[in-house]
Amino acid sequence: MKTDKRRGFSIRIFLADGQPDGLKIVEKSNWTGCGVVCPRPLFSEAKGRREFTRTGVYVLVGPSEKSDLPQIYIGEGDPIRPRLEQHASKKDFWTTVIFFTSKDENLNKAHVQFLEARLIELASDAKRCELENSNKPQLPSLSEADSAEVEGFLDEMLLCFPVIGLSIFEKPTQRASQAKEFVITAKGVRATGYETAQGFVVSIGSEAVADEVPSISSYLSEIRKSLLLSGILKRESNRFVFIQDYLFNSPSTAAGVVLARSANGRTEWQTKDGRSLKEVQEAEAKSPVQ
Repeated sequence: MKTDKRRGFSIRIFLADGQPDGLKIVEKSNWTGCGVVCPRPLFSEAKGRREFTRTGVYVLVGPSEKSDLPQIYIGEGDPIRPRLEQHASKKDFWTTVIFFTSKDENLNKAHVQFLEARLIELASDAKRCELENSNKPQLPSLSEADSAEVEGFLDEMLLCFPVIGLSIFEKPTQRASQAKEFVITAKGVRATGYETAQGFVVSIGSEAVADEVPSISSYLSEIRKSLLLSGILKRESNRFVFIQDYLFNSPSTAAGVVLARSANGRTEWQTKDGRSLKEVQEAEAKSPVQ
């Protein structure tokens, strides 16, 4: 019998220096890939490790000065270490580097160029970061077999990234048929959304209040500005409109962006029959175990 349910898998994160905020080695069950999470202050000490001498693809991560979203630069190296040494002296923004290589050293230059181009494409489409890359590289020419193999390697990387704290490559999953739709209707706008395991998704076509109240928090104001800059929100007449589904980290942040003020998302988001998200969550928590 066919099923859409994913099989479980394990990801092992080894703390190489015994510190929870130190160097991490990431391995996934039944995969030849290997990930490394290295804080910038530890780079000079860690770069002597074997993983840094391999061919791979990397992501530089740091805070953005323009928005609440992380600032990102994606690149590749054959090997990785010389490229990271250049970035250590020339790029100021990054605080952590995450990179992936192959334990069996089967990745070559064309493979990691392919991975670099695909990650830039995914990050650009998802619009969940400030992307430092000014150019979008073209995919290198690979055989059909190589393309399939590298796409498989990419799929495994994308499963690892959220586990190590980087959720910038995935667009929100479509609303499952059993997931409830919630609505906000206020100040002449209407927005719809739904809960996922990752947060709260505001659906494409939803509207948001354009004029912010004076008391709006700087956090919400900055998020709204970044969504306008990235094109997630577009001004239409006297309101903003979402041009794609967008995942927020909480229903309250989603409601605050929609209403242009601080808001309790658990009470503001309601079903069509008037039940709040809070009421739905409490009812589901009390439901019998299945």
